[in-house]
Amino acid sequence: MQRRATSSIRVDEGLVLRPASKRHIPEIIEAFEETWPDVIRAMPWINPDKDTRSQIENFILDTERKGRAGLLHHWCMIRPWDGYVVGLLGFDRVTRSQRAVWNLGYWVRSSEQRHGYARRSIEASLNWLAHTGKILVEVKVDPNNTPGLKTVEMILKKWGGERCVSGDSAITVAGVRTLHHCHLIEIGL
Repeated sequence: MQRRATSSIRVDEGLVLRPASKRHIPEIIEAFEETWPDVIRAMPWINPDKDTRSQIENFILDTERKGRAGLLHHWCMIRPWDGYVVGLLGFDRVTRSQRAVWNLGYWVRSSEQRHGYARRSIEASLNWLAHTGKILVEVKVDPNNTPGLKTVEMILKKWGGERCVSGDSAITVAGVRTLHHCHLIEIGL
């Protein structure tokens, strides 16, 4: 599998994916705070007892550095006409299935949900990632998250895929442990 630096993706006239970088930190923090506590499901590593801003800053700086090297990929979902950050989408190497190369994660700020941003961003990013070769991507979802389940169903319908029970993992969010279901999709040539 070849590595590729994270680059911008023009999704459509109403959405562009820009590599997450330090210039986006204020908007990402604003979106995170707007969507709290729901967004913590997408970023369970955030410790709510510590300064959230510094944790997000460190995450974005690390993401930007590793994105240039193709080690992971995170994008800000941005409306092109006003530069408004509507969410974050990314692929990292934290997989549980022992088969997948990438793990897909995303979130959309509360005020911008139900506009298709997640669906369109996922589609565009999977197409972008598919150019690196044939690979398996892991998609995990909280079975109690109805919108998340619908998004995963859409991904599986479009790309094919399978349930992967061995990749299920319990994630603790705000002291509550929930078993997230894992699905695998194959992309690439």
